[in-house]
This record gives sequence, C-alpha cells and structure tokens, in this order.
Amino acid sequence: MPDKITQHTSESDPTLSPRNLSEAPSITCILPAFNEADNLKVIVPKLCEYLPKLSSRFEILVVDDGSRDATSAVAIDLGKQYPVSLIRLSRNFGKEAAMSAGLDHADTDLVILMDSDLQHPIEMLGEFYQHWLEGYDMVYGIRSDRSDEHPIKRRLTRYFYHMLSQSADVEIQADAGDFRMLDAKVVRALRALPERKRMMKGLFAWVGFRSIGIPFQVSPRHSGETSFGIRRLSSLALTGITAFSSTPLRMWMFIGAGISMLAIAYAIIIVLRTLFWGVDVPGWPTLVAGIGFLGGVQLLSVGVLGEYVARIFSEVKARPVYLISDHHPTKITSDHVINRDQKESGSVDQ
Repeated sequence: MPDKITQHTSESDPTLSPRNLSEAPSITCILPAFNEADNLKVIVPKLCEYLPKLSSRFEILVVDDGSRDATSAVAIDLGKQYPVSLIRLSRNFGKEAAMSAGLDHADTDLVILMDSDLQHPIEMLGEFYQHWLEGYDMVYGIRSDRSDEHPIKRRLTRYFYHMLSQSADVEIQADAGDFRMLDAKVVRALRALPERKRMMKGLFAWVGFRSIGIPFQVSPRHSGETSFGIRRLSSLALTGITAFSSTPLRMWMFIGAGISMLAIAYAIIIVLRTLFWGVDVPGWPTLVAGIGFLGGVQLLSVGVLGEYVARIFSEVKARPVYLISDHHPTKITSDHVINRDQKESGSVDQ
C-alpha cells in the first residue's frame, strides 16, 4: 500500500513560502443552496460587507440544487444589488454535485466554499485568508464541538471516519467539513477528477496540497431545517467506502478463507471419527445450521461485491455529475468580468 496522504492541522509548515501579491486576488464564494431563500437574504449582504476586507474583486456564486422554494428568485433579485451569480441545476443532484458545479464555474484566484444557512462563521474567512497568504493552498474548518448532535450519531461518525482513514490511502478527518478556502491550483485539480459519485471531503483530502485545519464553532441554522438526513448520510458514507477503500473486499476474502479452513478442519474431524468410532447419530441440526450460515455469508459477500459493481456501472455510464437549467453570471467589478466557459453539463474538461 502506498504511503497514506495526510493533511496538516494547525502546526506550521516549514516548506511554506509566503505569497507576494501585486494586487488583491479575485475571489468566488460558492454557496450551495437547497430551499435556502430566507437564509440567502441574510448571508449575501453579510458576505458583501465582509469580503471587501479581503479583496475588492469578488463574486458570490449561488448554486440552486433544485430548490422548491424561491431560492433562485431571491438570488436573481440579490444580483441586482450585489455581485451575485446564479447556477440553477435541473433537479436536486445533492450537495456534492452542487459544490462540483460551483467549482467548475469558479475561475478566480481564490475560491471559498461555505453553507448558505449561516452555520459557517463568516468572520473566520479573515483567518483563512491569512493562512492562504502564508502559502497554504487549502484552508479548511474543523468542527470543534459536536455536542448538538445525538450521541449515537456522534459516535458513529467518529467510528466511520476512523475506519475509513485506516483503510484508505488518504487521511479523512472526522470533524473537517466543506467550509474551505481553496487556491486556484486546488480547484483545477478537483476539476480533473472524473468521479460521478462523489464524496467531496475525501476528494479534498486526496488531491493533497499544503493544507491546514482551523477549529471553529458551528452556529445554529438561521432559518429552516437541514435536508441532510439519515438516508443521505448513509448514502454518502457508502460512497466514501466504495470510493476510497477496498478493505471490505479484502475482508470478505479473509472471511471466506477462514470459513474454508474451518470447514476443512471439521471434515477431517468427521473422517477420523468415522474411521475410529463409526457413525453414531446423523448431525442434521449441524448440517442445517452450517448451510444457513454459509448461505448468509455468501449473500452478504455478494452484496458487498455488488456495491462495488454498482459503482463501476455508475461510473462507466459517464453521465454528467449535474445538469444546468439556468445560468445568471455577474461581474466581479465594473471593469473585471469572469471569463468562463458556459458549461451546461457536468463536464470537467480543461
């Protein structure tokens, strides 16, 4: 197995070289949004008040992931007053696809990813920016407290990421999320990845680059309820396992080998008993239990294999990650327009 790819936390990196800028960088702040009309009315003005402290050249890119409320209408209306662009996906493809759509259309020096519900503190962007100036290519937030979550969910999350990090070639931190500041080179690397079924947290870790994690306290949602329920979390976890680890396949190979060895040993015992003591009572209960056990093991192992085959089937179809219904671009400043291809599908060709 190759050396595990690790991400730096808050320790300083001796290989860093500070960035010497001749002008302020252009910035795109990506806001994936699903039924976030009320939250957009609050977060967009706050961002437009704070981002000029980092650069006068910025835009806010709202990615409407098939919302059923007035998210798109609110974003278009905000665009009349603020530098707000809108990408409306043709349906709800999920947050991972919405982030991918935003990254595919962000052609600036610096890209910010954050939620639309105001749970990610905007004031942390200044600290993120300072670390980027120090030479880090990716700065991400690490959730410092999960006390608001159910204890069972908290434990399962930690066990899952521990197991995934142990079995994968990359270290994926349990408390690192999508709150990130990315250099343009990181965005280009993410665009080059061909996966259709995505776990962005794993892809952020896989591309590497000089990274640093900053602890932060998650704020309560400003309005509405999260749409990321148990079903989507389970689906994302399954995607993460099949995308970054082949351990389940190896595990069932060893289980199969172990059961085969036990079966051979039991067969030898039966032969010896028959040779020396003859046959006493036919072992129907043992036979039925053994057949049932082996049948269950076979079905379970076929199911694990089936998940990997299903992922292969999904990837070879090469369907786009997302489809765009409407695109409303904006200008960063009056004299600087983002030059971007009008990608109307999930193609990531460079």
